Amino acid sequence: MKQVKPSFIGAKTLCALALLGAFSAQAQAQTSVTIYGRVVAGVDFQTNAGPNGKGTKWSAANNQWGTSMIGFKGTEDLGGGTNAFFLLESGFNSTKGGFNGSDTSNGSALFNRRSYVGLSSASTGSLKLGKNLFINNDIWFLDPTGQQAIGTSVLVNQRNWPGASNIIEYNSPDMAGFTVNVQTSLGEKAGSISGGNITTTGTSDGRKDGISLAYQKNGLELRAIYDVVRDANGNYTNVFAHSKELILGGTYTIDKLKIFLGYENLKADSSGSDPAGTTNIPASNGITKVNHEWIGVNYDLNPKLQLVGGYFHASYNNGGGSANLYLAGVNYFLSKRTLLYFDVGTVRNNGNSSEALEWGSQTGVAGLSQTGGYFGIAHSF
Repeated sequence: MKQVKPSFIGAKTLCALALLGAFSAQAQAQTSVTIYGRVVAGVDFQTNAGPNGKGTKWSAANNQWGTSMIGFKGTEDLGGGTNAFFLLESGFNSTKGGFNGSDTSNGSALFNRRSYVGLSSASTGSLKLGKNLFINNDIWFLDPTGQQAIGTSVLVNQRNWPGASNIIEYNSPDMAGFTVNVQTSLGEKAGSISGGNITTTGTSDGRKDGISLAYQKNGLELRAIYDVVRDANGNYTNVFAHSKELILGGTYTIDKLKIFLGYENLKADSSGSDPAGTTNIPASNGITKVNHEWIGVNYDLNPKLQLVGGYFHASYNNGGGSANLYLAGVNYFLSKRTLLYFDVGTVRNNGNSSEALEWGSQTGVAGLSQTGGYFGIAHSF
């Protein structure tokens, strides 16, 4: 039998591989990166959806039940209980394959929902810098639909659902059930601390400030949110775009039942035209104040079947009328990551109110009702 002599080169290779493995194991222990996302698609239908409120419209549904998105997030252990973290997230239209309205002034943001970096500590909280959803998106916790296309954003023309660029954000640690979140979005306008570089509606750019308070304990959750969104000159000139907002509400969970209750107030100093260069701002039609209330429930019939219901009411001053919105839905979980959804709703406009059934559809007609819904599949990964 031929004797095989030890190879020095092989020994060096094994040593190098061992060292590489040790370093890799150390890196994995200190750093983690996760790819996550969701794809939502289905069918949508609405009555009275054509010109002058005539005709029924059938179309593909992409973000009605929830936003299709892909994201990347990571953390690094810096030692001493401190971590560095980042998050990059983009929403997209699953039925067409393009980005969602990017909510930025350039209209072509790669990460159109979130892109921030920060530091966190269990004892002192976290600091974020970059781009995020605006602080009033905490209304998600108070919305029985989870901010579906038929939900809390409809009767206020999405005022409670913007993004925020150039943010500085602080999130407190849990203090016996209490948490505090403070966020400011820098306007980046020379010569004005309160103005902003704004060119389109819904833009993340521009000066925004807000605070969100929460208390959670023993099935009870209470929230209070106050924020301001200013126009390019630092003023409050459109109740649905540049205004002051107060949100109050709570939820209570009893076994399989979760009850939602909420109130939102919007105020603007005027209802005049926004500064020159601003386009596609929702028409305020003389309205300077909105009161918005809602109540809803989630009920888990069993681990796979969930019922969703919600009622929303809004009243508008200066002859703007009022509107009532109703939703009933079913979520059927095929697994922890995949579900089937079916939701139906109706909006009832009174007086000069012209709200549409779904956010962003722009098909409402003053005094006219609209009925519809959507059904489809949502898969998370």
